[in-house]
Amino acid sequence: MSPALAWSGAPDSVVSYALIVHDVSAPIGNGMDDLLHWMVWNIPGSATGIAEGQPQGGSLPDGSRQISAAGPNYRGPAAPATGPAHLYVFELYALSAKVEVAAVGQAPLATQSAVQAAMAGKILGKGVLAGTFR
Repeated sequence: MSPALAWSGAPDSVVSYALIVHDVSAPIGNGMDDLLHWMVWNIPGSATGIAEGQPQGGSLPDGSRQISAAGPNYRGPAAPATGPAHLYVFELYALSAKVEVAAVGQAPLATQSAVQAAMAGKILGKGVLAGTFR
């Protein structure tokens, strides 16, 4: 189940938000990327949080879009209990425009790259929350 998140202090001119949740302790591929647990973009600029338990599917009720390494849904922490703790990072970006990238149709890593490329030049602010899980 996706966690409830809340934020404040955003710039006045925010049009949308993008949230990227990833496990920096879980490198994938060539080690240049890490495991995407959740990415939500086009969160309305009037939002001050995300409710717990977001439904599965590429589009959410508020018009935002989502994806993870597991598909169009939140993927919770999955660090092995017998190994070291993993570091999960939640990055919230305040944007000056919406990001026009479809939620489905390409691999999650490709979608993440497309969203991050589309965010270039639109970032007004950023907040970060990090925590460990084992």
